[in-house]
Amino acid sequence: MRKNRSLVVTATASMAALVMGLSACGGSGSASSSSSSSDGQFVVGGLFPLTGSLAYLGPAETSAADLAIKDINAAGGVLGKDVKEVSADVSDADHADQNTTAAQSVLSKNPSVVMGPASSSVVKNTYKAVTEAKVPMISMGATSPSLSGISPYFFRTVPPDSVQGAVLSSLIAQDGVQKLAIAVFNEEYGTGLRKVIVNSLKDAGVDVVYGESDTFDPTETNFSSLVTSIKATNPDAVLVIAFDQTKQLLKEMSSQGLDTKTKLYMTDGNTADYSADFDAGFLEGAQGTIPGAHPSDDFQKRLQGIEPKLSDFTYSAETYDGIVLAALAAEKGGAVDGETVQKNLAAVSGADGGEKCTTFKACSALIKDKKDIQYVGLAGIGPFNSNNDPGSASIGIYKFDSANKPVYSRSQEGEVPKS
Repeated sequence: MRKNRSLVVTATASMAALVMGLSACGGSGSASSSSSSSDGQFVVGGLFPLTGSLAYLGPAETSAADLAIKDINAAGGVLGKDVKEVSADVSDADHADQNTTAAQSVLSKNPSVVMGPASSSVVKNTYKAVTEAKVPMISMGATSPSLSGISPYFFRTVPPDSVQGAVLSSLIAQDGVQKLAIAVFNEEYGTGLRKVIVNSLKDAGVDVVYGESDTFDPTETNFSSLVTSIKATNPDAVLVIAFDQTKQLLKEMSSQGLDTKTKLYMTDGNTADYSADFDAGFLEGAQGTIPGAHPSDDFQKRLQGIEPKLSDFTYSAETYDGIVLAALAAEKGGAVDGETVQKNLAAVSGADGGEKCTTFKACSALIKDKKDIQYVGLAGIGPFNSNNDPGSASIGIYKFDSANKPVYSRSQEGEVPKS
C-alpha cells in the first residue's frame, strides 16, 4: 500500500500535530492540506482500517475509493470541480482513541461525506462526532442491526446482518448440520450477528451446542481452553465469527483434531484469503458468506490497476458505490455541503423511483436534464429505506479451494427489514 496515499493516525499523536500534519490525497492526484467543501469542491473523507485486526480490508477499500474518485473526475467532477480526498487510519475497536482521533482529523478538513468505517463497533465510536457535524457517514461494512436508523446522517451500502444471518443459517441447515458450535468474539459485529444466526437456526431445528452466550476477548491469543470446550460438545460443525483472530483459532482447532474443512463456516469478517497462512488444503471445503454482489472480473482488474497486489475485494464495491452516491447527491442538490448531500442520498439511490443508470457519468447527465434517477451500482443493493439501509441486497456464498482462498459459489437475495 502506498504510504503517501493516506494519513496513518496513531492513538498517541496530539490533535495539534494531526491538524498541522494531515495531508490529503485525491484519486485524481490533486491534494491540498487546506481542502474544504466550503470552496465548492466535493471532499471525500475516508476512515479506513490500515492497521489492526481489520487491516486486511484496507487495500480493497482505499483502492475502490481511489477508483471512484478517478471515475468521477474523468466525468467532469462534481459540479464542475475535481473531487478531493482526505483519509485517516481508523484501525479497529481495540483502538478506541485512534477511532475518535481519526474521525476528528478528517472532520477538520470539512468533508462533504465520510466514507467508513467498516466495523460496527468503530462506527459506534465515531458516528456521533461525524453526524452531529451534519456530515453524512456511509459505512461500507458495518452490519450490526443495532445501527439501523441510528441517525438521519448515517447510511450504509452493506445490508444489516439480519440478511447475512438468515442466509448463513439457511446454508448451515441445508447442509444437514444438527449440532453447531459457535466461536464468537465479544464485539458489536460478532454478538449482533450471532443473535440473528442463533434465532434463525432455532427456527430451522439446528441445536447450538456451544456459543449461544459464550464469547472470547478480541485480544485473545491462546485458544486452547476455548477449543477444548467446543470439542467437548461434539458438534457437527463450527461457525467462527471473528476477524484476524481467526488464524490462531483455526490453528488450535486443527491441533485438537477439529475439522477445518467441510465442517467449518465463516462470515464476512473472516472469509478471506489464507493462502499465505496455512498449508495447502487446510480450509478446502469450508464455506463463508460476504454481503454484496460478487465484484465482476472487470471491476477487479480496474482495482488492481490501482493496487496491483490486491487479492481480497471485500467491501470494494460498497466503497465505490458509497462515494458515487454521495457525489450524485451533491449534483442533485447543487451544493457540496454535508446537509445537501444527506438530503439527496435517498433520492439518487432510487427511493423515489427514477430512471436507472449505472455510472456517475450517465447518472449526472440525467440529473443535469432534470430527471430523477436510480443509481444501480456494483454492490447489488436496492434503494435506501427509511432507516438508510439498502432496501434489498444479495449475500455471496463462498467455498474455500485447495489454496485456502474463498471462491465465489453463488448469491442469495434478501429483503432488508425496515425496523
